[in-house]
Amino acid sequence: MRTQLSPKQLTVDGSAEASGRSGVTRVLVVDDSPTMRRLITAELDEDPQIQVVAQAADALSARDAVVAHRPDVITLDVEMPGMDGLEFLRRLMSRRPTPVVMVSSLTAQGSEKAIEAMSIGAVDCVGKPSMLELDDAFAQLRQKVKTAANARIEALSRPEVLPPKTGELRHSTDFEPNDRVIFIGSSTGGVDAIAKLLSSFPPNCPPTVIVQHMPRGFTQNFAKRLMRITAPDVFEAKDGDILRPGLVMIAAGGEQHLEITGRSRLVCSYRDADPVSDHRPSVDVLFRSVARLGSRAIGVILTGMGHDGAEGLLEMRNSGAATIGQNSQTSVVYGMPKIAAEMQAVEQEMALDRIGSRLLELCSEG
Repeated sequence: MRTQLSPKQLTVDGSAEASGRSGVTRVLVVDDSPTMRRLITAELDEDPQIQVVAQAADALSARDAVVAHRPDVITLDVEMPGMDGLEFLRRLMSRRPTPVVMVSSLTAQGSEKAIEAMSIGAVDCVGKPSMLELDDAFAQLRQKVKTAANARIEALSRPEVLPPKTGELRHSTDFEPNDRVIFIGSSTGGVDAIAKLLSSFPPNCPPTVIVQHMPRGFTQNFAKRLMRITAPDVFEAKDGDILRPGLVMIAAGGEQHLEITGRSRLVCSYRDADPVSDHRPSVDVLFRSVARLGSRAIGVILTGMGHDGAEGLLEMRNSGAATIGQNSQTSVVYGMPKIAAEMQAVEQEMALDRIGSRLLELCSEG
């Protein structure tokens, strides 16, 4: 029997409650596994700037904990008894938008649901470790939780529901692409941002390559979701893939960097190397590999924490490329675009809902 939870049951008084300790991120851990709750709590308690204020095993007890403790961040399992994590997330975001970090297994089913969760409004996701990986469990969890606490959650509180791909989306348009190619880098908040940006692209969009910081196994499902809801063809990039109009390629998450080789015919090329700017694949590596294209390339840096992509975007601009950064008002985390702007790597800074149309203008000019 499914737990019945009305949206009103998630309503919380709008008054703010001060954190238990000044400057401390207060966290609610939601997972149906007692072992996983203990692991997550132990990992978070290692950081003096994080306090786990409550645990919950299902949506009903999570609802009660939200009302009682008003956490700054919630870690949320995808699959739970009764109401699943996705339905709980939808109701939470509609009634009391709260930063959420999904904690999902790296199975195909779990990762697809994690992508859906981030499109609903979750700030980020972390893969659950296997029993053989407990020594390195949740290596990034603490940082993701602290980042989520500072996210502009109102940007995700009412996510746009994009329609599935239809024949109407697939028909030809008046857009005629020139020879320019688009390269995009994003991190926290990027799942929602990229979907909204690509929703303005026609089926014959300019060749587009994206590095979105995600764990291994998630990017393939991210590409599949974009393929369903946007007009262009979207795939996880493979070594040797050729860039062409109408095709959007997502760099595979994992242990390699994606570079673009060739000149007249541009080709995806993966290489093994240490993380760059704390990431692999790195936005900086992608951007640096295309700086040689000069004005043929267009660089875009979207929402995300850290500095990955800023130096590479500066190299692109210095080589003659047009460069665009997402503004602070529409960024979930104004980190990567802020640093790029401070380095004068950004030629134009604008709201997310204007970036897509601007890119099409640049790619249709003579």
